Amino acid sequence: MELAHSLLLNEEAYNQLGEVQKAEFIFDWLRYLEKLLLATSRNDVKEKQKTLVEQLLSLLNSSPGPPTRKLLAKNLGVLYSIGDTFSVYETIDKCNDLIRSKDDSPSYLPTKLAAVVCLGSLYKKLGRMLVNTFTDTVGNILKAMKSAESQGRYEIMLSLQNILNGLGAAATPCHRDVYKAAKSCLTDRSMAVRCAAAKCLLELQKEAIFMWSTDLDSVATLCFKSFEGSNYDVRISVSKLLGTVLAKAIISKHPGAAVSRQSIRRVSLEEVLELLGTGFLRGSSGFLRASGDMLKGTSSVSRDVRVGVTQAYVVFVSTLGGTWLEKNFAAFLSHILSLVSQSHPKATQTQPDAVCGRRCVSFILRATIGGLLGEKAQIAAAKDICQAIWKLKKVVDAVMNDGNVETRVGSTDVAASQHMLVCALQELGNLLHSLGTTVAPLLQDSSAGILDSVISVIQHPSISVRLAAAWCLHCIAVALPSYLTPLLDRCLERLTVLKSSPEAVTGFSFAVAALLGAVKHCPLGIPHGKGKIIMTLAEDLLCSAVQNSRLSAQRTQAGWLLIAALMTLGPAVVSHHLARVLLLWKCVFPVSSKDLETEKSRGDSFTWQVTLEGRAGALCAIKSFVSHCGDLLTEEVIQRLLPPLPCAVNLLTQLSSVLKTYGSTLKTPSVVYRQRLYELLILLPPETYEGNLCAVLKELAADLTASDIQVAASAFLLPPLCHQDDLVILSPLLQETDHRFIEEQLLLGNGIACGSLEYDPYSIYEKDVEGDSVPKPLPPILSVISSAVKLFGVVCAHVGEAQRLFILEQLLDSVKHSKGARQQIVQLHVVSSLSSFLKYLAISKGNLGPEEMRRPALALVMGALESPNPLLRCAAAEAWARLAQVVDDGAFTAALAQVSFDKLKSARDVVTRTGYSLALGSLHRYLGGISSSQHLNSCVGILYTLSQDTTSPDVQTWALHSLSLIIDSAGPLYHMQVEPTLSLIIMLLLNVPPTHAEVHQSLGRCLNALITTLGPELQGNSTSISTLRTSCLLGCAVMQDNPDCLVQAQAISCLQQLHMFAPRHVNLSNLVSCLCVNLCSPYLLLRRAVLACLRQLVQREAAEVSEHAVMLAKDSREELTPDANIREVGLEGALLTLLDKETDQKLCHDIKETLNHMLTSMAVDKLSFWLKLCKDVLAASADFTTVTCVDTMQEEEGDKGDDASVLTTRNDDKSYPYTNPRWATRVFAAECVCRIINQCENAHSAHFDIALAQEMKKRDSRNDFLVLHLADLIRMAFMAATDHSDQLRLSGLETLLVVIRRFAAIPEPEFPGHVILEQYQANVGAALRPAFTSETPPDVTAKACQVCSAWIASGVVSDLNDLRRVHQLLVSSLTKIQAGKEALSHLYNESASTMEILAVLKAWAEVYVIAVERHKSHRQPLKTTTCSEESVRNGSYSSDGLLDLVHTDLGTLSRLWLAALQDFALLTLPSEFASQLPVEGGAFYTAETSENAKLHYYNSWALILHATALWLTSTGFVVADPDEGASHLSRPVTPTSMCQGSSSGATVKSPEDVCTDRFHLILGISVEFLCSLRSDATMESITACLHALQALLDVPWPRSKIGSDQDLGIELLNVLHRVILTRESPSIQLASLEVVRQIICAAQEHVKEKRRSAEVDDGAAEKETLPEFGEGKDTGGLVPGKSLVFATLELCVCILVRQLPELNPKLTGSPGVKATKPQVLSEDGSRLVSAALVILSELPAVCSPEGSISILPTILYLTIGVLRETAVKLPGGQLSSTVAASLQALKGILSSPMARAEKSHTAWTDLLRSALTTILDCWDPVDGTHQELDEISLLTAITVFILSTNPEVTTIPCLQKRCIEKFKATLEIKDPVVQIKTYQLLLSIFQYPNPAVSYPYIYSLVSSIVEKLQEIDKRKPEDTTELQIFQEGIKVLEALVAIAEEQHRSQLVACLLPILISFLLDDNALGSATSVMKNLHDFALQNLMQIGPQYSSVFKNVMASSPALKARLEAAIKGNQENVKVKIPTSKHTKNPGKNVSIQLKTNFL
Repeated sequence: MELAHSLLLNEEAYNQLGEVQKAEFIFDWLRYLEKLLLATSRNDVKEKQKTLVEQLLSLLNSSPGPPTRKLLAKNLGVLYSIGDTFSVYETIDKCNDLIRSKDDSPSYLPTKLAAVVCLGSLYKKLGRMLVNTFTDTVGNILKAMKSAESQGRYEIMLSLQNILNGLGAAATPCHRDVYKAAKSCLTDRSMAVRCAAAKCLLELQKEAIFMWSTDLDSVATLCFKSFEGSNYDVRISVSKLLGTVLAKAIISKHPGAAVSRQSIRRVSLEEVLELLGTGFLRGSSGFLRASGDMLKGTSSVSRDVRVGVTQAYVVFVSTLGGTWLEKNFAAFLSHILSLVSQSHPKATQTQPDAVCGRRCVSFILRATIGGLLGEKAQIAAAKDICQAIWKLKKVVDAVMNDGNVETRVGSTDVAASQHMLVCALQELGNLLHSLGTTVAPLLQDSSAGILDSVISVIQHPSISVRLAAAWCLHCIAVALPSYLTPLLDRCLERLTVLKSSPEAVTGFSFAVAALLGAVKHCPLGIPHGKGKIIMTLAEDLLCSAVQNSRLSAQRTQAGWLLIAALMTLGPAVVSHHLARVLLLWKCVFPVSSKDLETEKSRGDSFTWQVTLEGRAGALCAIKSFVSHCGDLLTEEVIQRLLPPLPCAVNLLTQLSSVLKTYGSTLKTPSVVYRQRLYELLILLPPETYEGNLCAVLKELAADLTASDIQVAASAFLLPPLCHQDDLVILSPLLQETDHRFIEEQLLLGNGIACGSLEYDPYSIYEKDVEGDSVPKPLPPILSVISSAVKLFGVVCAHVGEAQRLFILEQLLDSVKHSKGARQQIVQLHVVSSLSSFLKYLAISKGNLGPEEMRRPALALVMGALESPNPLLRCAAAEAWARLAQVVDDGAFTAALAQVSFDKLKSARDVVTRTGYSLALGSLHRYLGGISSSQHLNSCVGILYTLSQDTTSPDVQTWALHSLSLIIDSAGPLYHMQVEPTLSLIIMLLLNVPPTHAEVHQSLGRCLNALITTLGPELQGNSTSISTLRTSCLLGCAVMQDNPDCLVQAQAISCLQQLHMFAPRHVNLSNLVSCLCVNLCSPYLLLRRAVLACLRQLVQREAAEVSEHAVMLAKDSREELTPDANIREVGLEGALLTLLDKETDQKLCHDIKETLNHMLTSMAVDKLSFWLKLCKDVLAASADFTTVTCVDTMQEEEGDKGDDASVLTTRNDDKSYPYTNPRWATRVFAAECVCRIINQCENAHSAHFDIALAQEMKKRDSRNDFLVLHLADLIRMAFMAATDHSDQLRLSGLETLLVVIRRFAAIPEPEFPGHVILEQYQANVGAALRPAFTSETPPDVTAKACQVCSAWIASGVVSDLNDLRRVHQLLVSSLTKIQAGKEALSHLYNESASTMEILAVLKAWAEVYVIAVERHKSHRQPLKTTTCSEESVRNGSYSSDGLLDLVHTDLGTLSRLWLAALQDFALLTLPSEFASQLPVEGGAFYTAETSENAKLHYYNSWALILHATALWLTSTGFVVADPDEGASHLSRPVTPTSMCQGSSSGATVKSPEDVCTDRFHLILGISVEFLCSLRSDATMESITACLHALQALLDVPWPRSKIGSDQDLGIELLNVLHRVILTRESPSIQLASLEVVRQIICAAQEHVKEKRRSAEVDDGAAEKETLPEFGEGKDTGGLVPGKSLVFATLELCVCILVRQLPELNPKLTGSPGVKATKPQVLSEDGSRLVSAALVILSELPAVCSPEGSISILPTILYLTIGVLRETAVKLPGGQLSSTVAASLQALKGILSSPMARAEKSHTAWTDLLRSALTTILDCWDPVDGTHQELDEISLLTAITVFILSTNPEVTTIPCLQKRCIEKFKATLEIKDPVVQIKTYQLLLSIFQYPNPAVSYPYIYSLVSSIVEKLQEIDKRKPEDTTELQIFQEGIKVLEALVAIAEEQHRSQLVACLLPILISFLLDDNALGSATSVMKNLHDFALQNLMQIGPQYSSVFKNVMASSPALKARLEAAIKGNQENVKVKIPTSKHTKNPGKNVSIQLKTNFL
């Protein structure tokens, strides 16, 4: 293929190829040439132009296929437009000659067609240059058309379209001729020609004025004719033509200069609508001709014309646009509604006609109002519709008030208005449904009177109107959940009052049922009590039905309808009424068959009618129960359901005889009864009616073959029985389109009605399958067949084999014995039932049974495979494969395949060939097993042959579809066949005419299957693979150029597959341009394909896709698609616009996914762009007149008010790219803002640091950071939070919450001490305030509470007055909820008020927790300052006052919190305790709604628990609550255990009991939660729970409870251990350890207390007799599971070994101490280890002496281990935090009283000696690694041992000697820091009071210290560290002097003085000395001044013995005195300069 890539055709390579390859080669060359011509310079093109033109023209004669000729023509046009044009006339002549040629042979046809296409292309490109030749050309083409066949006519029309396009106004002379030709083609036999003619005329009308003026009527009539017998594509094209022409006629009221030449006829809107109306009502039969038929009453407009005109209406209005529609809406509405009024009786003559007419009208209204108008205009439209309803209502009222009953019922006027009312009501419902809560102001506006108008027509005499009004109420309730309960109440009240009016009974029962159906769409629900009211009313209606025969039918129906609708509320409600329902169900049927017999003999036709209706209703109610309350279907309930069933079946068998007896009036009720029973049986498990299976089966067989069924409704019966993928080869009507709603009626055929609500009122409460539109049940006569078919499958699978065989034989006979049309109907029903049976068997893995079963089944299926109905063939092919599946026998399957082969080989007719080819494909699909290679080869061979049968496109389509199934199911086995199949596909793609779109679609499916089969192999580089890949890409290119949209969709999905497997080989820019062009295609499936592909592309390369789209938009001359404005707003903006217009759910989902992927990968880089997109969407509709502006009344300073008013003013002159986006789009935009913020979190830190962001922005202006857009973020959140739409308000509040959380801590660089959010506090307040008004729904208020507490807790606002605004909102909520569950709104379910109450309590809890934390953190540094006693006692003293704010409400809050926690505790009890729960529910939930309430408690309990614990801590568990009495009044009675006492004055608990209850409540909830952490438990909950436990144990009383109850402590420890094991988060582990520490403290306190009291009791007794307290008692044994200490040890070991695995001897492989390199832990790790060590050091105090002995080795091992593993040298001699902690712990352990207790003394001493040895061993080199350890840490540890233990531990000679050696060695280390530290440690040892300990060290080490100091005398110190060493050394000597005995002191002083004096400088030297030397001088002088007086005698002796020293000292003192005089102030500072620098330990261990 590479050879094809050159400017001129490589003829040498071309001639060597075979036929098929030649076609491919040419196509590839032309594709390449098209790109090359545009890229080559003009001169190069001119050079080769002549050759190129010759080559191109020579191709004309090589019979090019359709895609090739199209490309060829395109290239010719481009070539001439770039190069010279002088030879163009020759080319045109040549083409004209080819067209004139008389050769009519089929082989010459492609050449002629190619010439036609070339002409079109040349004129299109060169336009007016060719103006002088065009008349001849057009004449020639039109002449050729007369003899052309359909392909020719098709191409000529398209070519004429191009010619007109190129010439524009210059083509006027030929307009009439073209018009005439196109007119004839518009009613052509071939549908493709009609489409082409429509396109041609669409081009023509741009210039041909006569089309929309003088000839307007004839154009319209022509289009109506064209609709007759049309297909979907024709209707799309022709309606576009008609709509555009009519719109043009209206727009062109101002004739321009060009128009003035022709006289023009003005056309008014009325005329145009009248014209369309005639088409709708009378169709294409001319206006005169029709009148005769009208009189005779025969003519009825064919449905396809009506559907076509409907689409034309929509095009007409869309072309004129939304603003036009707004202005002319009233006129338009009245015209559209009049289409179904009685002034045109023909339109609504029969029920089916009326239903279809209504559908069309609804479609027009939905598409125009729903699609074109923005929200404001839609609200106006709703008012207009409402006016129309009032007008129609008045007409009815006038008639109804007419006294004469007879005239009123039959009155035409009532009937006249009914269809108009139905359409108006349905549209009103849809409109309000789509507007959602934004429509609230309209409903509150009493002048519009929407609700009244709808409710007023509920009593309309026509049942359709009553149902439509009920449905409209349903829509209102779904849109505005707050209206649901009031509407329900109103309807129930009317129903009760007007019980005696039949219309009111049915109307209001419909309304109640519809409203109950709305409950499942409203998450907030309805009050639980409504169920009871409805149930009582229903019972009442059923019981009173008998009293009045005029009302009995209506009341019966109403009663059962209410019960059936009630079932949709689900098990929670129904369980309370189940017993009554079952009782009614039991009573509705006679008890035995005998009673049924007597029943038959009694009564008349009317009673039977009522009876059947009642029983059908009861069956429906039970069906509703089974489908909506599956959880209640226990064995027991099923047993109670069963008894009436046999009787119901019995009645079914008797129906025919009842009908005979009482006449045909019972026909409909009996059909309905059958259908209801069948539907119920389908839902019940077949075992429940085993005894009646045979009877049911017989009835089903009779129903399916009944003689009186007239209609063959295959279109609704078969699609569910066919495979979804096979439906694509059938009528396009079965595929999903935007016009599905109206196109459905064509599918069903003319006689059959489409679905409509009045056929089954019971469907009004069901959830509709297709989104929000009205339920559309089919007429009973059809739906009964549908149910029968389904049930047949189930029943037949469960009867005995003999019975099964008998029924199959019987069905086969009935098909054989019927004739003609009836046979087709019977065959349809029978085959459907058989398919249903086989499908059921296959799915339930059943077996068909004995061999004789196969014959009848096979005969039935084979008969259907040869049926002329394609749908039936399709279902039969599916059944054929299912049959093989259920027989499950290889031989049988092979035989079936063989039958297919034989039939296909012998048959010549289309029907057989299509049926059996699909059967082969189906076999492969279900039984991949028959893919043995010879089978596969023969299958493929046959299908190859069939797919080339050009005489029948149908055969090709089916064969290729079947081939695609085989490729799919064969998988890797197909590899052998890939190449031949691919070349077959390419050959067909290049040759099948474009008019056969369905063949191309099948080819596309084959190509797709092949690409999937090849899969990732497509990436390979071998020749064979690259050839395959090129072919695949070529196939895609051919399909992309195909005019059919569905083929283009196939091309896109093939490219999508290729991009997945071989992304490098797919040209992304081409693909993206193809996607952008089709983004707004009128074909739904094409749009879906585009978005599915886009969604895949942006997951990998979002940025590239976006760039390509924008580049393409900028490059393209003509705008891509009028709707997608990619040039301005990018692909992302275009997608958002599309999201706003699109109604298809799947598509919307894909658009959102695509945008999310793009946002994830690009939002951070294109931040401004994305934020602007979201802002435009949110701002475009922010209708600020309705938003409550920030009320400046509350603002103290004016400027804060302005801040928010910035938000509330909008410059209207700015044009927003989005006009009125819908609320759903705005919600999505708000969600995007949150996602953008989350994306920025993972990006650069400057996004959340304003100083850094501004700096980086200065450096490079392209930098963009989120923090710079804060004002926009706040503004968007504000706009969303104050909108009318509740969903948007929730999103806005969520955005605000995210903004507050992310930006709260960012400081404002310009105002230190402030944060950047502070300036927006007015906006935050204003955004929150509307959420607290009384009419706000609870979910919004709950969200707003969360934002309030986040705002207060964030600390953004420090000024209390500013905080009060938001705080006030919370206070108002608190007041509102104080009355508990009783006082809140009764609009919603009780669980909604639970949600709101808990949200408020949670918000307060968060604020209180934060307030207490801040209070603590401010108190710590203020310990020294005293504050007035009073304020401390009240607990109100707080530096930030937040606590004061909360304090006022704490009394109330604490009570509510405790009540909420008790509710939560009750709700979390396991189900076996259900009987113990309070009957009336808890404080905030009712018993009935407990399930729903649980969720809300789960969301909020943790914070409430924490707050309660803090509050109890602050009161110290003292119950005396000052507010107790006062607040008693405003609270509901909470359960008594909360110490509030119940109102009956029950026994009041003692304060101690109350505290115990509260303590156990908090502890119980915490333990229950922590011991079984669910995977979805949030970090916040766990942390809050642990903090609550900490707070609880902060106070003595709870600690005493835990201390005294050992089991409780152990349980808590085990739970905490588990938390530490299962949660990795360091913060959670730290919090857990803190609780552990507190538990150990509690235990210690308990042990101490017991010891103390024992000592007090046995004061006089002997000490020995004291019982042992503490763990381990007398034996020292700790029992795991019973021991607190053991549990703690386990937990600490767990923490330590996790951080330092080396501590685990098992891991290190040796029990001893193994030196490893010490390590520094992370900050979190260090904290955890330190916390664990603290706990370990506390443990001995909990044990008895014996117990302490058993745990000491472990504790010492761990503590020393941590020291060893983390003793790392740090700069400056600091100790790492873990070392510090281990030293602290050591000190704690060593100084434990147990070391001195008699019983444990000796053991402890031994163990401590061993520990010291271990530390000393750390020093000794192991493989030379010892130098890594930090000497200071080890020395300190030794010192701790020396100073903290009993002297006998360290004084044994061997240990003492080693310790002294360590000190000696360390003194020799050169590191100054080590020396300083050593001196400090020695100082502490020397000063130890026990001489036995200190003297050996003094003897051994003093001499070396003195030597060191004397060295310094010789070598002067040079820096501060050396100075410090000297100072520390001197301190040691001075200490020695102080402790020395008198006789030795003189020697020591004599050593010390010379050293000190040697550092004194004389005056001269002092002046020039360094600062270090001066400091040294001062230091020495001061010390001498102190020593002199202290030891005067020694001092004098020394001075006397050394005059030199004395002189030096005196000089220094003199000099000093002079200095002091000069500068007294400085002397203070120089006193001890070394002090500040000395390094001190962080913690004083010594």
